[in-house]
Amino acid sequence: MFMKRCMMSSSKKFTEATNGLKLGDSLDPSVDISALISAGDVQRSLDWIGEAKQHGAIVAAGGKSEGNILHPTVLLEVDSMLKVSCQEVFAPIVLINKVSSVEEAIDFVNDSEFGLQAGIYTENINLALSAAEKLEVGGVIINDIPTYRVDNMPYGGVKKSGTGREGLKYAIEEMTEMKLVIINRN
Repeated sequence: MFMKRCMMSSSKKFTEATNGLKLGDSLDPSVDISALISAGDVQRSLDWIGEAKQHGAIVAAGGKSEGNILHPTVLLEVDSMLKVSCQEVFAPIVLINKVSSVEEAIDFVNDSEFGLQAGIYTENINLALSAAEKLEVGGVIINDIPTYRVDNMPYGGVKKSGTGREGLKYAIEEMTEMKLVIINRN
């Protein structure tokens, strides 16, 4: 009962915070959420949200758009086989699903063809490092969102979430063609 009450409280707080985000022009520093790249990306996101609703997911926030701005969306109780859950949506959509353990959460993340980034929030550093080791993703951010990034960090995914890493060192390596020259003086 405590876990359910805690989950309800956490998802309610998350949803309230989501509803407080400011939408608008990305050039305005006070804006939190701006437009997606194209109308097609908005429609794809709305289609995936619609599919989730048809299969019993609850739209706790968002789920609509204004022009190319998709309102930040919180979905509860999403089946792991649905596109919004098992594919890379690249839109302001968050899924909150109940799990009974960290191991179940890790299995949930790993049961995907994709593995870009993951975030884990905990005060237990041993738990965080254990999860980081088990998660099949390109990077794990502890106590921050998985989009946190600094240019000199290696950023990238595993599985179908890209090949290689972004970042200064990795960009230089990608754009450099190594050549071996051997001189035999016989």
